[in-house]
Amino acid sequence: MKKIFSIVIAGMLLGSCGLYKNYERPSDIITDGIYGEMQTAGDNSLGDLGWRDIFTDANLQALIERGLKQNSDMKNAELRIKEADYALQCAKLAYIPSFYFNPSGSISRPWDPYDRSSFTASKSYALPVTMSWQIGSIGSLRNTKKKAEVSREQLRNAKQAIQAQLVANIAAIYYNLCMFDEQLALTRQTEQNWGKYLQMQKQLMDAGQSNTAAVASIEATYYSISTSIVSLEDNIHSLEIALSTLIGETFSHVQRSSLASFKTPGVIGTGLPISILDRRPDVRNAELILASAFYDKNIARSNFFPQISISATGQYTNSAGSVINPGVMIGNALANLAQPLFQNGQIRAQYKISKAELEIATNDFKQAILAAGNEVQKAMDDIHVANDMQVLIDKQVEALNRALDATQQLYQNTGTNYLNVITAQNSLLSAQMSQIGNRMDAINATINLYQALGGGAE
Repeated sequence: MKKIFSIVIAGMLLGSCGLYKNYERPSDIITDGIYGEMQTAGDNSLGDLGWRDIFTDANLQALIERGLKQNSDMKNAELRIKEADYALQCAKLAYIPSFYFNPSGSISRPWDPYDRSSFTASKSYALPVTMSWQIGSIGSLRNTKKKAEVSREQLRNAKQAIQAQLVANIAAIYYNLCMFDEQLALTRQTEQNWGKYLQMQKQLMDAGQSNTAAVASIEATYYSISTSIVSLEDNIHSLEIALSTLIGETFSHVQRSSLASFKTPGVIGTGLPISILDRRPDVRNAELILASAFYDKNIARSNFFPQISISATGQYTNSAGSVINPGVMIGNALANLAQPLFQNGQIRAQYKISKAELEIATNDFKQAILAAGNEVQKAMDDIHVANDMQVLIDKQVEALNRALDATQQLYQNTGTNYLNVITAQNSLLSAQMSQIGNRMDAINATINLYQALGGGAE
């Protein structure tokens, strides 16, 4: 019998070896070529830069600093991490027995209404200390603790995601304000040009060299441009309100520079190491979900093994048997082992469910890596396209500047129709608007790449 018992215990221990393994990334998850031609084996890339190295504008940096300190989502993320720390502490303390102190006492005395002196009061007391130790099944406590560690890491990861999103949102609003500033300046210049042209046409109409239809058409164009100015001013005001709300402040004017002050980080052209993906909050979260599913499977598997519990009580009392006073110490201990045999298939079904959840989490992790790699590649492609287009648009603006100068000289020398000057000015302003838009495209692509890389090296 003793030999059989030893064989059973040895089999249980061997079968539970897997319950004490830590999570490891599955070997069948391949990340080769995930960035396409952008991938390198080096370690120096945009992903190694913090947000201060990417967004170097001093005004923007001040806004981001204030946002990280005052934004309510960031504050709540910190509090949730503290909650997870407390939960992990409880999981660690599950290894330690629980102790309870429950003192009690009583006094009793028979009462005879005819003879009150024939009975004396009986007093009893007990000062018990109870210890309870729910060890659980083999490996269950350890896997529960490991899962709590994963949960805490998930909240830390969530904070990183919130921070990266907050930095990106502040930067996007800031540079949109810069874009609207430049668009407003160009639109006001356009308004002035058309206002001058309108006055000239009115003078020509008074001299009999123009007509009401031509003047009305130019006037309509002038007021359309004036309407655009009002709309741009309203957009600027709305964005300033949104930015103030985002950084946790009341409304105030936002100090800012120009789009031209933004410089695309030079390391973008060096490519990216595949390890950068591990910094992305969504990729990390997918792997943390996978790790949590791994420990859930171990917990479900541990339910096949015996549940072990130990309890003990020690007390100082005078109510044991004939003991009256002084009291005596009494102690007892109990150990219990419960091996599940049949629970309507629930344990086995739960284990199969946990295995399926582990496969689902594995598939989701693989998909997260693929999606992340594609996002990085798309953002880098957008940056390169914007940079290439910037060269061409700059040449276009330079050519249109020469055309405008030539048209103005021609008008001054020959007195040709001033409409040619207006047309040249409009062509130049349109190209300058495209120049502003393309600069904003490059900035947005950089912001997207910052997010695609998980918020840099923060």
